[in-house]
Amino acid sequence: MPRGGTAANAVIVTGATGLIGPHLLPLLLERGSLPRAMQADRVALDLSAPPIASALAPASALIHTAPIWLLPPWLGTFARLGVRRLVVFSSTSRFTKQDSSSPHERALASRLTGAESAVEAAAARLGLRWTILRPTLIYDPGQGRNVSDIARFVRRWGFFPIAGDGKGRRQPVHAADLATAAVALLGNPATFDRSYDLPGGETLTYAEMIRRIARGRGRKPGLIHVPVPLLRAGAPVLCKLPRWRHVTPDMADRMNEDLVFDSGPARRDSGYDPRPFRPPGE
Repeated sequence: MPRGGTAANAVIVTGATGLIGPHLLPLLLERGSLPRAMQADRVALDLSAPPIASALAPASALIHTAPIWLLPPWLGTFARLGVRRLVVFSSTSRFTKQDSSSPHERALASRLTGAESAVEAAAARLGLRWTILRPTLIYDPGQGRNVSDIARFVRRWGFFPIAGDGKGRRQPVHAADLATAAVALLGNPATFDRSYDLPGGETLTYAEMIRRIARGRGRKPGLIHVPVPLLRAGAPVLCKLPRWRHVTPDMADRMNEDLVFDSGPARRDSGYDPRPFRPPGE
């Protein structure tokens, strides 16, 4: 491994304290970046708290795991630092929430769509090669929301409310698999100027996902099947609790909708190979 960091092998990472970032940094170390050259080889920064230019050093690539809409205004800065390769995380929510009855969710889908277009346009103008990655339901045992919130609810209360049959299919994807995919793409010309959906390696119904989470926590899978209208009515009450502010009535509907995406293009072009679902404790 080289004993010095140079711009040629430097990679800037945004959102390094999120779900994906902690898995990314060790992989970049293995790739040749050195921890003693933090400024030159790995810069963990918060784009929402400028100014950041003084914290940055020349780099050839950027892996952006922070919200995608924060990136477009900074692309000129990154280009001046020598960045020529972008790997940017977006979300499949741009598709799954675009027709939601929730104005907040529709706004999120619109924001994601607009930010992707802005990244593509700015990259073309600046001569940057880009790849946009859209994960499905991201999880990392003990971290973040979604799967971890469900696990905490089941552990505390011993049951979980399901809208109707909970038959909608899901593909949870581990944050570590997303980090592996991002690093593998950096020097892969087959993935330049393309977007990929990144689902997890197993497809299961929403109800089965909850059962697996419960078993991982040592609980008997206690599912309470609630009529969809009743669960929709309860969502505005639940969202008043601090940890559940993200809950919307449309989430009840989506428990019975398939949110399934094709990993074929990513597997073909980059060897993407996500693991089966492994909830906390399983």
